[in-house]
Amino acid sequence: MIRRATAVDADALTALAHAAKRHWRYPEDWIALWRRELTFTPALIERCPVYVAEDGDGIAGVYALVFAAADCELEHFWVAPTRMGEGIGRALFTHAVEHCRAIGARRLWISADPNAEGFYARMRARRVGEVPSTPAGRRLPRLELLTG
Repeated sequence: MIRRATAVDADALTALAHAAKRHWRYPEDWIALWRRELTFTPALIERCPVYVAEDGDGIAGVYALVFAAADCELEHFWVAPTRMGEGIGRALFTHAVEHCRAIGARRLWISADPNAEGFYARMRARRVGEVPSTPAGRRLPRLELLTG
């Protein structure tokens, strides 16, 4: 089931984001640098569309969108490492794209973790460039998906 997140979910979503990032074996000092970026606050959940995939085993994934002009930005997209490969990511991504279409967004923009670029390519997003990240010198693939 995919449902809208509530402020009560903030800590669980933050823990999920940290676990998913650690899945790629990044150094702990990098995780510390990203702590703020990996945090779901009640304010974020109230301000932005944040949706979770949940089943009898709990929250299995989450995404958050932000809107800019006529486009959407995928601000967060995380699947629990123990649940990867079960179709949860595909279901959440499809939901996110449908949400963007429903509000009339023309594009969904993604600054992807390099390890997730293949997933987004399978979802038909295409690389259009790179954006800077932390630590200094790190670059992320910048992807675009036309939603129309």
